[in-house]
Amino acid sequence: MPDRPAVLVTEPLTPGPLAWLGERAEVVLAAPGEDGFAEAAVRAEGLVVRTYTRVDGALLERMPRLRVVGRAGVGLDNIDQDACAARGVAVCSTPDANTAAVVEFVLASMLDATRPRGYLDRALDPEAWTSLRADLVAPRQLAGSTLGVWGFGRIGSRVARAGRALGMGVLYHDLRDIPAGEREGAEPVTRDELLERSDFLTVHVDGRATNRGLVGPEAFGRMKEDVVFINTSRGFVVDPGACADFMRARPEAQALLDVHEPEPIPVEYPLLMMPNVYLTPHIASATLRAKDAMSWVVRDVWAVLAGAPARA
Repeated sequence: MPDRPAVLVTEPLTPGPLAWLGERAEVVLAAPGEDGFAEAAVRAEGLVVRTYTRVDGALLERMPRLRVVGRAGVGLDNIDQDACAARGVAVCSTPDANTAAVVEFVLASMLDATRPRGYLDRALDPEAWTSLRADLVAPRQLAGSTLGVWGFGRIGSRVARAGRALGMGVLYHDLRDIPAGEREGAEPVTRDELLERSDFLTVHVDGRATNRGLVGPEAFGRMKEDVVFINTSRGFVVDPGACADFMRARPEAQALLDVHEPEPIPVEYPLLMMPNVYLTPHIASATLRAKDAMSWVVRDVWAVLAGAPARA
């Protein structure tokens, strides 16, 4: 097809959306620094990124024909929206594509922290059977515990709903005044109350600059001695040194962290090799269904290239 616009895709998309886009545009797969990127950047009218491509003024300078950036994901932390707006470049994303996947990951993390399990691969004699059953008695359960949700947006509110369904008391703290009918049965509290009362504390704040270091020494100092702390929001929200100090001093507490700064984590990362800290490689949204839903941002990218305004 002649005169097809070029779209530069810098990080992996699922096959269906990528093929759909390829039927309409010239798709170039290359990350910054890879072969083919520089040549494609000069003529690309569309750009599709995920997590690790930084769309800033320097990149935009290399893309004079760019009309639209699509982020196959939720947050726009890696995209300088002001710089894009100044150049008339539309920005679109998939804000609800991974909500269910992240909620499931948070629930799995809470269960991993509370319910020890042993899988049998051989027959056991009665003594070993009894010993194993005694070793796997969970010291607590979710039902009857207090879940604290820091940030009550799409994901935080769904986590609250799931916690209530499991019999947990749910508290939340958010900068916004959430209408009573949208609270999912959760109780609004101050930040300090959230920290002091939560048995399980999960963070779901956005990427605004003021959230950098949000969970630092003072916040950790208010948490319960045996808190289960979960972060699937942004790595920079948590001060890793403060988290390490808290977890080292309180062996009954646990931290389950899926996002980090930087990524990948370096060898000097202070939370490595701590027995009550569990690190995962930014996979809370990593289900095939969620990845496919995020990849369909190509529909919005193509709509802009075809003359439609970007969806809000």
